[in-house]
This record gives sequence, C-alpha cells and structure tokens, in this order.
Amino acid sequence: MIFKCNNCGGNVVYSPEKEAMYCPHCEGIDSQQKVDGNSQTTCANCGAPINLGEFTSASKCEHCGHYIVFDERVQGAYEPNLILPFKVGKEKVKEILKKEFKKRAFTPTSFLSEATLDTMEGTYVPFWLYDYVSNCVFDGEGTKVRTWRSGDKEYTERSYYRVIRDMDIDFDKIPVDASIGMDDGTMDLMEPYDYKALENFQEKYMSGFYAEFFNETAEKLEPRALSKVQGASEAILNESLGAYSSLKQFHRHVQPNRLGYFYSLLPVWVYTYRYRDKTYPFYVNGQTGKAVGKTPLSKQKLIGYAATVFIIVAFMFEIVLRFYQI
Repeated sequence: MIFKCNNCGGNVVYSPEKEAMYCPHCEGIDSQQKVDGNSQTTCANCGAPINLGEFTSASKCEHCGHYIVFDERVQGAYEPNLILPFKVGKEKVKEILKKEFKKRAFTPTSFLSEATLDTMEGTYVPFWLYDYVSNCVFDGEGTKVRTWRSGDKEYTERSYYRVIRDMDIDFDKIPVDASIGMDDGTMDLMEPYDYKALENFQEKYMSGFYAEFFNETAEKLEPRALSKVQGASEAILNESLGAYSSLKQFHRHVQPNRLGYFYSLLPVWVYTYRYRDKTYPFYVNGQTGKAVGKTPLSKQKLIGYAATVFIIVAFMFEIVLRFYQI
C-alpha cells in the first residue's frame, strides 16, 4: 500500500514534527488516501521491481522515491498489536548527532557532513513487549548492630529479627527486540521508551520509514525477557532487605509469571557510516533522541594532534634552555 495525496497525488508520509500525515510536495496535512497494493516484487506506484528483504514490511522505491507498506506483511499473523510513532524527525536527529560528537576532536570530518547525514533513515524495529508478575518470597533472620561508648568503655548491642517478605511485583512492557539484524545489546541501550505513547497499530505511521516484521517468535525470545525480570526482581527484593547489618537466609524464591505479550513496532533512526572499509552503525531512539554508537578515529587528525603537541613541547623546551643559559 502507499498513501497518495488527494491534492497533488504526491506521496504522503508521517511527519514526527507535525504529528500528522504530511505531503512534502504541496504541504497538505492529513490529505492522504490509502492505495492498496498486494505485490511484493513491484512498486505500487511506478511498477518498478523491488528487491524486498526477507523480513521487510515497509521500504522506499529506489526509482520513484515513494514509501511503500507491504500489505501481507502487516496483516493477519504479522499485524502488530501496538506501534510507537516517531516523535523525533530527521533534522532534529542531525542536531542531536552534531551536539553529541562536536567535542570528539578525532572523529573524521565527513562523519557529520550534511551529505552523509542525509543517508540516515528511520526504521520501525519489531519488539515483543512482555507483561509479568513476579512473586518474591524471603524468609530469614536479620541482625542489627549498634555500638556506642560510655566513658572509657565501648558497648555493642545486637538485635535479631525474623525477616519475612512475600510480595508481587508487576512488570509492564518488558522489551525484547525481534530483529536478527539489530544487535541485542545496542537495542537494550536504546531504552527507556515511554510506553504511555503506544498506540493501536495503524499503517499510516509507517509511511515515510522502513520497517521489519518480527524475525523470531515471542516464545523463542522470552528467555531474554525473563532474564531482565529475574534480575530486576532480585534487585528490588534485595533493596527491601537492606536495613540489616547481616542476614541469615532460610528460604528465598523469585518466580516471574508471564501475563501476556504484545507484538510492537518501536522507532529507531539508523545512521551507517563507512570509514576505511569499515562500517560504523549508529542509532538514535526515535522517541527520546537518545544516541548510541561509536565513531571512528581519524588517523590524520591524530597525527596532526601529535605533531602539534610535539611542536609545543619542543618550543617550551627551547624556552627553558634559553632561560637557564641566561
């Protein structure tokens, strides 16, 4: 499917800045008309062939520039439950990147050039969001120690307490990315998202961006969610036990129980920079603007810096020698 402008026939896309569908040709707002198209091999607008990836659900035609959402990959079993629309547009992301890296003196000059930044694309990454309730039980003995001095003597008082905890902790929307191409650790660093902004899925939010449908099932990826919940549950339980000098444990049990899960699309800006035949991927949270990634080091800038330092040191050394000669 594509979204055509009722005013001029141009491709209508979702604008994060305007929080509305926008035609960049005539500047129409919410002027879209959905045009369904079932082909996964040709563009619904110009008919040119499309090289569709295995998991691609939204893309851009290389020939006419129209953004296409592929019907069969966002419907039925592949229809997302929820989507988090982009809140940060490309121009804002450019500002974020320039501010983030302007102090990195050894980054290649071309890294933040307008030409390379323009290659950046927004993409909806598939995520499974899990809901859990975690039952945490603890039974043990806690000790509190109090020490004081009276005159020239020191006294120590030890008090013993029976310590019992039995609490349920709710976890809503624990995210696990379902894209094989996205590094799991990097996607974890993209958190947190504000899930209050999640909306029921609508195809229109995908127009103007790339997207994938889930590469792996919720059942296969659940161990990652369980690991997050287990770790957080243990931390919360430990925090509730922190008032004691020491603890003797009789029984401890943490059991997360899944309540449900949601197939969701979350927004990420992807900036891929090539330097000396090596690729440096960079990611920006499409809702919060949080940036994650490493930049390459320019050898020329490093050499130039080293040469400058050497000249300064040599100059100062020369001044010191002249001073002592006098």
